[in-house]
Amino acid sequence: MARKTAASVCFAIVGALLGCNMLTSTFVPPARRSVSPAISAATLAAGTMGAAPAFADAIGDAAKKLATASYPFLQEVDWNSKLSLTNPGKASAAEWTKAIAKAIDMGASMDPNLLQAGVYAHHNAIKSVDGKLVTSPEDYEKVVAALGRMIASVPEAKTMAVYDDFGKLVDPAVPKYLMATVKEADAQAAYKALLEFKDVVKANPIVAKAAAAPSSPKIDAAAGRLADASYNFLKGIDWSSPLAAKASGFSGVTLDALKAVDSALLMGYSTNMGALKEAADAHVKAIGNMDAKGVATKADYQAILAGLGKVVASANDRSVFDVYNAFKPLVDPRVPAYLMASVNGNDAVEAYKGFLEFKDVVKTGL
Repeated sequence: MARKTAASVCFAIVGALLGCNMLTSTFVPPARRSVSPAISAATLAAGTMGAAPAFADAIGDAAKKLATASYPFLQEVDWNSKLSLTNPGKASAAEWTKAIAKAIDMGASMDPNLLQAGVYAHHNAIKSVDGKLVTSPEDYEKVVAALGRMIASVPEAKTMAVYDDFGKLVDPAVPKYLMATVKEADAQAAYKALLEFKDVVKANPIVAKAAAAPSSPKIDAAAGRLADASYNFLKGIDWSSPLAAKASGFSGVTLDALKAVDSALLMGYSTNMGALKEAADAHVKAIGNMDAKGVATKADYQAILAGLGKVVASANDRSVFDVYNAFKPLVDPRVPAYLMASVNGNDAVEAYKGFLEFKDVVKTGL
């Protein structure tokens, strides 16, 4: 990999380690075939889950070296930046969605226990952030180690698929821009340590354990009814709209926003890992089959609903409401009415009715 990509790679690793927005933390152009610094893109797929076993291994030792070498760089990043709302190129929503599918697939391949450990490490890191939203050196090291083990449990081909797909979507001018926002020497030091860490992760693969999805005929049936009630609404949405990247009262990454993300992490931590994998696999399949407008087939949509229903049904009730309550104040109250005006009102109402019924079924548990 050329030295000029150092800043982009370092932003990638730091963005991943703090669980920041995946699209801005993967500004990495394609490189040689190896278990590369695609660590950033792993975060969107892996940024959903806890309890870590104790490790005293090569990856842990390498994580300590990387954390020490890159912490000065970490402190220089403007974590309150609105870059997460900026498309780092000209790729379409469909192209980004296909790349995201590779990240989801990578996350679904990870060892479930290591995935949970990684999420819990992020939870602790968020708790220790300072006024500039920088976590403590100790928690940063634990996140680095957890991510290294998560990636070590994934087949190399899936890691490279994430790295390559996101690299193709990023404008080559982005690395130079990012380098100008930090001290180049610190970015280069972090990059050098990252390459060493990458080599250790590659040399210490971990065999992932399987996680079986729970059976829930009632949720599967309810998902079918919701799909029937809401598919017309789904087709009426403009999935090519850039609206998702526009601020809705968002003023950059704030402590409240991080706390909301933390609530989502804790919900994921409490879910059934088999259900989570089912939902992730369903998303990957749906994205692969979506039409030119970005709409999934009805069958794939129903499978997503069933998977997500099992995920939520397996989560702690309190954690589900914590997510809802944490994100609600972050959204401009005018947004719902604006969105309603962009679709067929009758279709939206039918979808909402179907959703309420589905919610009641999910609430009864698996």
